[in-house]
Amino acid sequence: MPLSGRAHIQALAAALPLLDTDRLQTWGSHLADRLPAGGRLLVAGNGGSAAEAQHLTSELVGRFRAERPPLSAIALHADSSSVTAIANDYGSEEVFARQVRAHGRPGDVLLLLSTSGRSPNVLAAARAARELGLTVWALTGPAPNPLTEASDQAVCVDTEEVATVQECHLVAVHVLCAAVDTHITGPAAPADEEPDGVRRLVVVGDVVLDRDITGIADRLSPEAPVPVVADAEDVDRPGGAGLAAVLAAREPGWRVTLVCGLGQDTHGARARGMLHEAGVEVIDLAIGGTTPVKTRVRAADRTLLRFDTAADPLRLGPLPDIARARLEEAAAVVVCDYGRGIAAHGELRQVLTDAARRSPLVWDPHPKGAEPVPGTALAVPNAHEALTLTGGSGPRDLGNDAARGVRLLAAWPVKQVAVTRGRDGAVLVADPDAHPLVVPARPAAGDTCGAGDQLAVTAAVMLGLGRLPSHAVTTAVDAATTYVQAGGPASLLHAPPPADSPGPLALAVRVRARGGKVVGAGGCFDLLHAGHLSLLAQARRLGDALVVCINSDDSVRRLKGDDRPVVGERERAAMLKALDDVDDVLVFGEDTPEKVLAELRPDIWVKGGDYAGQRITEADLVESWGGEVVVVPYLDGHSTTSRIDQLSRQTGAR
Repeated sequence: MPLSGRAHIQALAAALPLLDTDRLQTWGSHLADRLPAGGRLLVAGNGGSAAEAQHLTSELVGRFRAERPPLSAIALHADSSSVTAIANDYGSEEVFARQVRAHGRPGDVLLLLSTSGRSPNVLAAARAARELGLTVWALTGPAPNPLTEASDQAVCVDTEEVATVQECHLVAVHVLCAAVDTHITGPAAPADEEPDGVRRLVVVGDVVLDRDITGIADRLSPEAPVPVVADAEDVDRPGGAGLAAVLAAREPGWRVTLVCGLGQDTHGARARGMLHEAGVEVIDLAIGGTTPVKTRVRAADRTLLRFDTAADPLRLGPLPDIARARLEEAAAVVVCDYGRGIAAHGELRQVLTDAARRSPLVWDPHPKGAEPVPGTALAVPNAHEALTLTGGSGPRDLGNDAARGVRLLAAWPVKQVAVTRGRDGAVLVADPDAHPLVVPARPAAGDTCGAGDQLAVTAAVMLGLGRLPSHAVTTAVDAATTYVQAGGPASLLHAPPPADSPGPLALAVRVRARGGKVVGAGGCFDLLHAGHLSLLAQARRLGDALVVCINSDDSVRRLKGDDRPVVGERERAAMLKALDDVDDVLVFGEDTPEKVLAELRPDIWVKGGDYAGQRITEADLVESWGGEVVVVPYLDGHSTTSRIDQLSRQTGAR
């Protein structure tokens, strides 16, 4: 008699605690070692067991939790042409055994699922696999049964209910997949949480010394029509892959190693010292050569001139054991190829290829550099590099950039290509036959030097945390935009905000660090309307960043009544953040914004024209730190309260 609903649950609850998870963990460890090295997992079953088997192969070829290389797993029953042909010509007992003989190699694994452990075609497959030297595992019902005796190892579910056996097999499949992921990528970080432990990020690439000469240019030289740069100051910093490593070292929860070649000169020593100060471990492969210096002359946030010094080619030595060890333990790797030879180092390329099997590897290419190593998770050429690398012509627009990404995907042994497009964001190509993913960027103005390095580093960090490539590229575009807004490489002169700092407050710190003005505006912003848009557009024009302070839901209820707000605080904040004029949003729970203003300390606090002629309550506080309170024109006829009243009247009239 079929079990009742409650009895069904009770049977499952009784069987699950007895599942041999230790053996499943051991199986996962074995597959994690065998499959990335070229081995195969063959899986077969009948009926519901066939469904469970195919579930397993889909998780291994695709992904279960963490991003990792695809693993070879073949469901033998899924090839309907082979199954029907073999059954017709050789009998149903041979449908799996013949495929084992075709696909199996010594050292491969055959996993067979059977609730009874007595299916003739499953037993024949086990015998064929043992003859060929495959390892045979079984997921079955109660033991003993013929399949457990024909297998090397078995996990048995001790219940007579077939449905309960199959449900336990599904749990076993998930335990096995989780074990594989853990052994290949390390423990997965909980969703939307920072990982508990520190992870290793390895940056590989060519290092230069960047130098900025910054001053004031307010007149032309009498000798020639060129600007005179006065009151100039020199600032040095690591460039190329060195800049990428410094940016990576600012990521909380990551320890950074840089594998590079530094010239045997004072410029190389200067770059090395700054890298150490930034907390970067440096592994230097160079045994000769000099360090290039790239000098920019800048004024009024613009580069007037750049000149590069000639440098002797680097001579690289063998790869030290410490570099191999760091790449073996890396949770993510990023290669920043600037065409000076590191990415072409033979030993290093082999170790990078091995690393790409275990962890996500992001490759930032150079037209004069080496192509990505096999298994690279993501290549991130910019639009100009993509044009040069494909030898193409035509404009650098969205369609052509996507087409060049498709060509590079076909030419390189990489899984995905993201062509970065500067202020236009990026376009991600994962399949030549699928639509590309377009990732627009927020509007940003500033020094773009190093934005590509920030994008590559962020993408590697996100992939190392197990995020999808689409998520990684989207986050990376946003990080590059924020980096530009913060002043580009000039932002490196200031300590990064603490990891737990609220975004708007960190934004204010970055804006002031580069000499900009922070504008604040406040209110409920319930039922966003044209009056709000006018206020925000005018406020944004007064400074370099606009942070909107909005009342929480509880605060709105106290001020407006129990029927307000109409729109909750999360949705109100999301809608405001989506506006081009709004850089970020702060939610405060008090009735007035004094507390949040004291934290934000805006340079300018903006109110609407309906306050004209009045002394604004928070003016004394804002003026206490030198801020200004201003009123902008009010767009007459727009009020949230009047709109709600009008809607109520219309509803009542019906």
